[in-house]
Amino acid sequence: MESLVKNADAVTIDTQFLKERFGGVYVPNGKDTDMFNPNMYDSKASRIRYGLSNYRILMFPGAPRPHKGVEDVLMALDRLNQSDLRLVIVGGSPYDDYDDKLIQRWGRWIIKLPKCPVEVMPDVVAAAHIVVVPQRDTIIARAQFPLKLTDGMAMAKPVLSTRVGDIPEILGETGYLVDPDSPEQIANQIDFIFQNLESANERGLNARNRCIEKYSIEAMASTLESVIARL
Repeated sequence: MESLVKNADAVTIDTQFLKERFGGVYVPNGKDTDMFNPNMYDSKASRIRYGLSNYRILMFPGAPRPHKGVEDVLMALDRLNQSDLRLVIVGGSPYDDYDDKLIQRWGRWIIKLPKCPVEVMPDVVAAAHIVVVPQRDTIIARAQFPLKLTDGMAMAKPVLSTRVGDIPEILGETGYLVDPDSPEQIANQIDFIFQNLESANERGLNARNRCIEKYSIEAMASTLESVIARL
């Protein structure tokens, strides 16, 4: 497919990594911020619905892969060793037994929820106290626009992520960033967020506003409209 790019009337890309490789117009993946609207959901009710009400919830709303850094969060939970913390994985990996390997080693910290339709995801994400997107610094991670970032941002959750690829630019000042492959820094930030949960939730509201402005379907449509109009 890459050899055909030069024949395109227009090229759009969603990361700086891809822009450097192919050129084109930056069009980040848009989130449906009307569907992912925290005002439509009750976080406490969601935690009860999914059996999470006894825990402080870190959520990774996707399929773990080695480059996504879930192991670093689990190592951070080992460091913290606080019995009411849980990492909720939603859907899990459809590719191999990677989830099972994580559970074999860190099962005490993991709650795995089944895959669910996109329409149900806002209700699931509402149950989180923190959304974690702990990408490791790999070529795959640098080339991706992590959709789980905007899941958390749109739902006004504190988002804890890593300084990899476009993530610092996407979050701006509205999330919490650590170095990649740094369980100790992740542990410190988890502790800090829970000790300052009110201000973290305010930062989450700022993240939602940033998501609406820059990473919503409406923002995506506006940029695409200008691309198409020039053809």
